[in-house]
Amino acid sequence: MKFRLADIADVLGCAPPHPPDAPVNGYSIDSRTVRPGELFFAVQGKKLDGHDYVASALDAGAVAAVVAGERRGDFPESARSKLLAVPDTLRALQQLAATARRRWGGPLVAVTGSMGKTTTKQMAAALLRTHCRVLENEGNLNNHFGLPLSLLRLEPDTEAGVFELAMSGPGEIRLLADLAAPDVAVVTNVGPVHLEFFADVDAIARAKFELIEALGERAWAVLNADDARVTRFGERVPGRALSFGFSAHADVRGEDLVCDARGGWAFTLASQALPAAAFGAARRAPGAERWQVGEPTRFHLPMVGRHNVLNALAALSVAYLFGIPPGALKDAVAELRPGSMRGEVVRLTNGATAVIDCYNSNPTALNAMLEAVQSLPGQRRIAVLGAMLELGGDAAALHAQCGARVAELGFDLLITVGAEADAVAEGARRYGLPAGKCIRMNTPEEAGKWLRRELREGDVVLFKASRAAHLERAWDQLGEHRLGEPELATARKDRSASVPSN
Repeated sequence: MKFRLADIADVLGCAPPHPPDAPVNGYSIDSRTVRPGELFFAVQGKKLDGHDYVASALDAGAVAAVVAGERRGDFPESARSKLLAVPDTLRALQQLAATARRRWGGPLVAVTGSMGKTTTKQMAAALLRTHCRVLENEGNLNNHFGLPLSLLRLEPDTEAGVFELAMSGPGEIRLLADLAAPDVAVVTNVGPVHLEFFADVDAIARAKFELIEALGERAWAVLNADDARVTRFGERVPGRALSFGFSAHADVRGEDLVCDARGGWAFTLASQALPAAAFGAARRAPGAERWQVGEPTRFHLPMVGRHNVLNALAALSVAYLFGIPPGALKDAVAELRPGSMRGEVVRLTNGATAVIDCYNSNPTALNAMLEAVQSLPGQRRIAVLGAMLELGGDAAALHAQCGARVAELGFDLLITVGAEADAVAEGARRYGLPAGKCIRMNTPEEAGKWLRRELREGDVVLFKASRAAHLERAWDQLGEHRLGEPELATARKDRSASVPSN
C-alpha cells in the first residue's frame, strides 16, 4: 500500500520527516534487505534492537525511519530530518498496517490452526488465484511482526488477501485478527502444540477461538468438522459457518479417497456437501450466486498424506465462498505441490524414497506423516525423528507416544537425533520395536552420513522434527543420492473416515 510520508505521519500522530511528500515504496524491519524508497521501522526483537541499524537502513536508501521518541536524541542532527518519532515502533507498524488493510477494503481470508495452516493458506491462495488477484503472506511472516508487513503489501488492484495467523500464547490471535479484520476465518484444527505456554489443549482451543470472536456478523467461519473442539466453535460464530471434512455432517465433504500411483490422493467433493443456503451469501464474494450444484466433482491432489486432502477441502470451502465452481478448480488442485520441507516426496538415485517434512513437528502432525509413509510401498520404512519442541511438562510422554506409533505402524528402523528425542525410542521399544532397530544419533549430520551409507533400493525414509532440530542437515548429507524423481506408489483404496486433522 503506497503512502506519502505525510500520510504516514498523520496516521501515526507524529511530525512528518523531510520531505513530507516523498512516496514510500515499501516497508522493512531488516536493514540488510531494505531497498531504496522503503520506510524502515526500528522494532525491538528478542535479540536485536532496530535502533542500532537505523543508520545502515538510511545509508541503504530508506526514505525514512520510524523510531521511538525517547531514542530520537541518539541520532545525529543530520539524520533527524529522516525520522518519525512515535511512542512504540512495533505498535506504529501494526497501526499503519491496520490502516492499509481498511483503506484497501477487499475480502480477506485468515487461516489459523495447530497444524496445516501454511499448506491450507497456500492452497486457498492458489485456488482463488485462478479467478482473481491474490496476495498471501510469504514464508513465516505470520506473527505480530510479519503480518503487518504482509498487510502493507496490499495493492489497490489486489482482489483478495489470504493470510495465516500464528501464535505461541494467549491474546496473540486476537491482536492479529484485529489487524487483519477477516471476512473469512479458517480454523484447520486444534492440537497439542505450544503446551509450554498453555495449560492444556483446551486452552489452545480458547486461544484459536479468538479469531472467531473477531468476526463480524457478515463474516464466515470455515471450520474442521472432524475436529471436535473446532466443530464447537460453530456454536458461537458471530456470523455464519461452513464446515469441511470427511464426517457425514460436513458441509464440504470429501468422499471415496484413493491413494494414487504417486502417493497423492484422488477424492470426490460430494454435491450434497454444498448447502443451497450458503450460495451467494459470502460478504463481497462476486459470483457466488452463480455456483450451481451439479454432479459430484472428482479431484486429484498430488500430495502425500490424507491430512492434505483435509487441507484441500478447507481451501475448496474458501473457493466456494468466493463463488468459484468446483469444476473450474480441478486443474488447480492437480497442480498443488507441498512447500519446501513440508511433505516433499523425492526418489533417490539409489532407488530409495525420501519424505522430507522437517519444517516443523508436533505429535498430531508426526502421526499423520507416519501413517502417510506407512501407506507408501517399500522394502523397509525408516523414521528419522528429532525433537518436538514447546510441549511443556508432557514432552517426554508425548514423544514416547509417537515412538509407540512408529512401532505400531510396523516401521523397520527408527533413527532418533539428539537427546530430546530419546523418549521416542523408549516408547518404540516399549511397544515392541527391537532395541537393535532403534539407532541414536547425536547430530543431524551424523544421521545423514549413516543414511548415505545404509539406504538401499526400496527403502522409504521420513525426516520429521521441529524446525530448531535442523533435521534438513541430515537430508543435505545424502549428496548425489538426492537427485531423482518423485516416488511412485502403488494405487490403494481407502474409505476410512478417520483422518488425522493436520
